[in-house]
Amino acid sequence: MPSTQTQSGSEYRISNIRHEEIREEQAAAGNGLGQSVKDFLNYLTVEAGLSKNTILAYGRDLKGFLGHCKSNETNQLQQINPSLIRNYLRVLTQDQKSESSMKRCLVAIRMLLRFGKLTGRVHDDFTAILESPKVWQKLPIICSKQQVVDLLNTPSPDEPFYLRDKAMLELLYATGIRASELAGLKTADFNLDIGYLRCVGKGNRERVIPVGRIAIAATVQYLRNLRPSLARRRSSDFLLLSRTGWPLSRIEIWRLVKKYAIRAGMPRNLTVHTLRHCFATHLLTGGADLRSVQEMLGHVDIATTQIYTHVDQERLRRIHKKYHPRP
Repeated sequence: MPSTQTQSGSEYRISNIRHEEIREEQAAAGNGLGQSVKDFLNYLTVEAGLSKNTILAYGRDLKGFLGHCKSNETNQLQQINPSLIRNYLRVLTQDQKSESSMKRCLVAIRMLLRFGKLTGRVHDDFTAILESPKVWQKLPIICSKQQVVDLLNTPSPDEPFYLRDKAMLELLYATGIRASELAGLKTADFNLDIGYLRCVGKGNRERVIPVGRIAIAATVQYLRNLRPSLARRRSSDFLLLSRTGWPLSRIEIWRLVKKYAIRAGMPRNLTVHTLRHCFATHLLTGGADLRSVQEMLGHVDIATTQIYTHVDQERLRRIHKKYHPRP
């Protein structure tokens, strides 16, 4: 009997040890690199309040980095080192990724490691020694005022969604809002009597933008004569609706703008963002001050807005002629 009890006790201890090993393995799996990335993206959503599109972009960048880590047998956040990251940047270079894409990817990795430091999963933060790829600053594509007018007049009154598309184009040029911001606009965000709209941009920052009378008139026509019939098919508070009553997505807005740009004979690389660039440049050309344009665009840093002063070469010539001692 004693020997049986001793054997039973030994088996019990072995069983406890095995259970402890299983718990450690499960804990290690839960703290793996993939789980750390999931926790990081959740942190950006809940704590940092970044926009959905920004978080999706970080997720795509980190997915590629996870694949690189896996091929190098790196399964924990703590195992990531500068050499691993530099090798990944070389891979991106070989894949002919642009400098801006590589820089954004590096930003995502840096933020992931800083999150690891914050949560105790990384002991040393070496992100400061990682050198970012040099990115050449490119001037945005700008259309002339007449080209923009031609684009705005492209939708035909004979088309079933003429009023919606006309309002869409007029609002993009009148306010300079992004496609995602326009897609998120609701009817309650407008004050058409006073002439302004309220939109929520990157980082959930809210701003108020004046709306010109032509854009207001186009929006009123759409709200009165087309939107009610679209909204009957599916209840929605969003401003721009599809033929089925669903809100227009930013991808659909991009597609529509591209369609009308091609029809108007515009450059094939024209996008929704081109209208935003035109909005800013044409305001500065007309004499608007940089701070006001910055506020309407929703830029945090005025250096982002200053790029438009380089686009307007006629403005630069006027300033040079007016202020240089030997014009």
